[in-house]
Amino acid sequence: MKRSAFYGLAIGAALAVAAGSAHAADKFTIQLKWVTQAQFAGYYVAKDKGFYKAVDLDVTVKPGGPDIAPPQVMAAGGADAIIDWMPSALASREKGVPLVNVSQTFQKSGMMLTCAKSSGITSPKDFPGHTLGVWFYGNEYPFLTWMAKLGIPTDGSAKGVKVLKQGFNVDPLIQKQAACISTMTYNEYWQVIDAGFKPGDLIVFKYSDQGVGTMEDGIYANGAKLGDKAYADRLARFVAASNRGWDWAVKNSDAAAMIVLDNDSTGAQTEKHQKRMMGEIAKLVEGSKHGTGYLDPADYDRTVSILLSAKSDPVITKKPEGAWTHAIFDAAKKYAK
Repeated sequence: MKRSAFYGLAIGAALAVAAGSAHAADKFTIQLKWVTQAQFAGYYVAKDKGFYKAVDLDVTVKPGGPDIAPPQVMAAGGADAIIDWMPSALASREKGVPLVNVSQTFQKSGMMLTCAKSSGITSPKDFPGHTLGVWFYGNEYPFLTWMAKLGIPTDGSAKGVKVLKQGFNVDPLIQKQAACISTMTYNEYWQVIDAGFKPGDLIVFKYSDQGVGTMEDGIYANGAKLGDKAYADRLARFVAASNRGWDWAVKNSDAAAMIVLDNDSTGAQTEKHQKRMMGEIAKLVEGSKHGTGYLDPADYDRTVSILLSAKSDPVITKKPEGAWTHAIFDAAKKYAK
């Protein structure tokens, strides 16, 4: 082969590679708040159905776990966006992690405190003197706010409650280590039922009914990078495709649950539990007249007010500025299908 022909082929190959690279989908990593389950079905659906690919994104969905704090992952540069609850995100923001809510997936709170009736607890005024199971890693903030609102100390004194740092399971209630435990409408409550309890054996206090229901799963971005047009555009595409995934999941809950199971590399989840969970999750996602993912400013203000109400041990010490934006949600509309 002549050298000119060889170089011609080499240059042509290089140009082909370059052209392919130019059209490669943009990489994007989302860090979930917890393990692979129907709580995050919309993201797995969007990936499985090609919704991310349709907006030129190559998305990596990173499951969470008991030792993974999404704000820390963001601070370390390990994700382009994270899923977090608003109390945790705002607390992290006040500590220096520039988190900004760009899309609010869950429109309602699913958090509850589930108690055994045998404990004698019939209302929150019966809490003092009992042990209550509480999740930490940012999930404790609504509980602490609630106790502060009730004027109940969390120091284990006779007039207060003893806080048991609850693992992400229901063992403390089953083993009678705690009178009440933290549960979600879509997950742990049903684990208690599956463990042999009947609904009549339990008394449930929904945080929303107690006036301390705060916003839960939302998409949080790195506020320090929102001025970067390329980053903001990737976010807009991600939000558009994710919300499309959620819309599909809500309308096809059983099929969405099966997609979640297909992505569970641990094999820990079951079809029965995931289908039941997806049915409950759908109730939390629906409700905004502005469309999936819209953050109602009134919901944000209510959450901030609740978090600031704990005067003795506030979750945040001042009203945050710039902690949310509709700019990405609005920009996502041009990518909506």
